[in-house]
Amino acid sequence: MTVQKQPGPMPSQPLTFLRRGQPVTLPAVPPDRTLLQVLREDLHCTGTKEGCGEGDCGACTVVLGEAVDGQLKLQAVNACIKLAHSVQGQAVFTVEDLGGTHPVQEAMVQCHGSQCGFCTPGFVMSLFALYEDTGGGQGVDHARAQAALSGNLCRCTGYRPILDAAARMGELPCPAGARVDEAAVLRGLRTLGGARPDAPYQRPPTLEALLKARAAHPDAQVVAGTTDVGLWITKQHKTYARLLDVTGAAELRQVETYPHHIAIGAAVNLTDAYAALVAERPSLAAFAHRFAGLPVRNAGTLGGNVANGSPIGDSMPLLIALGASVVLMRWDPKRRAIAHRELRLEDLYTGYRQNVMRPDELLCWIKVPRPAPGEWLQVDKVSKRFEDDISAVCLAVKLRIEDGVVREASIGAGGVAATPTRAARTEAALLDQPWNEDTVMFASAVLRDEFRPISDMRASADYRRAVLGNLLRRHWLAHQGQRGLRLETLDLEALA
Repeated sequence: MTVQKQPGPMPSQPLTFLRRGQPVTLPAVPPDRTLLQVLREDLHCTGTKEGCGEGDCGACTVVLGEAVDGQLKLQAVNACIKLAHSVQGQAVFTVEDLGGTHPVQEAMVQCHGSQCGFCTPGFVMSLFALYEDTGGGQGVDHARAQAALSGNLCRCTGYRPILDAAARMGELPCPAGARVDEAAVLRGLRTLGGARPDAPYQRPPTLEALLKARAAHPDAQVVAGTTDVGLWITKQHKTYARLLDVTGAAELRQVETYPHHIAIGAAVNLTDAYAALVAERPSLAAFAHRFAGLPVRNAGTLGGNVANGSPIGDSMPLLIALGASVVLMRWDPKRRAIAHRELRLEDLYTGYRQNVMRPDELLCWIKVPRPAPGEWLQVDKVSKRFEDDISAVCLAVKLRIEDGVVREASIGAGGVAATPTRAARTEAALLDQPWNEDTVMFASAVLRDEFRPISDMRASADYRRAVLGNLLRRHWLAHQGQRGLRLETLDLEALA
């Protein structure tokens, strides 16, 4: 008789974070347990709701507080896909912490912002983050509130009364203790330590320690914001015995500016990374806003988006068009030093979610060239929802036009191949040609024929090809001065 060996218990480790000014310590939390599970099942904080389990609905929204350059930084995130150990040493705010008398909650009541109430705690926490960010809800209008609530969905109330509540919350009296005591939270955070170096969930504080941990555990699942890995856990029911979090490395949490490029660390979240890109190229503001919802941008990182290599990841077509490169690093034990290599972003990928990185390498930096004189850039995303949705097609076009002739062309495309890719044939069709309607019509036909996209739940292959060509024509119209065209009102298929 053969007795099958039963799997051993999942490794675990202590988790400590700050709540209501006091440290909360859980002695044994598995590395792949989510923050939502810890809150609802371990701490019985059931005000935070379990909705979609994939960061789309916002019912699970909580606010995290972290010390950044001596200041308290508060951001709303999705607890359902946030791994619990990623909040080690941070402050966690849930709807229970507002006490039922907070101006945000009172405004929701006065403006009738809730019906069934299931989504309400998530809306309240997103508005709480906005309330703190605006010094007590000052100057919040519908537009700013809508941006803050881009990751929250309501199926019964409708958004108008919720937006009204956002605008009113700054007018209501603030009870004593309702505002976050920044100094007290920072003092509390300084008392919290990190995990031990050999723990199953590691978040090393320096780049060298991170690379050494990667060399020691090349089989560990690398994570950053877990806006994708979190879904592997909640939807695919994967388990992980060892996880390596890059977001603790101080060096990788920076955006550095050089004469010819900016360098975005792999641990910089999407909110800050796109802010840096928009500062260099203001025309990217609308596109940046359409990348997922705010809680996803607050958690996910640009480095994670690039390393993940999804063919429908919105960052890569833009970065390819901008001529970005990536810096891969590893710990060299022989030299006892960090080794690195740099390559063009599009050369990182070898197939669907496959890349050239060695098992002991990590993607550490994304280098983006600064704007050149005469550069013209446009990037468009086509999706079923305006916000908080995944692209069917994404096209980014960067041109340099002199005396009516295209002297440089750089085009990145997403959603049309197994990897984010460069449209090299279309670039060649534009190069050294007059920038006129005939050239654009010819190049649009080349672009339609350059890729062989698949049909899936988001779009058919024929639709994707048609939209590719039509977007290039739309870019030409925009360059001619017809900038009033809005993608959401333009009949792209009618242009085919």
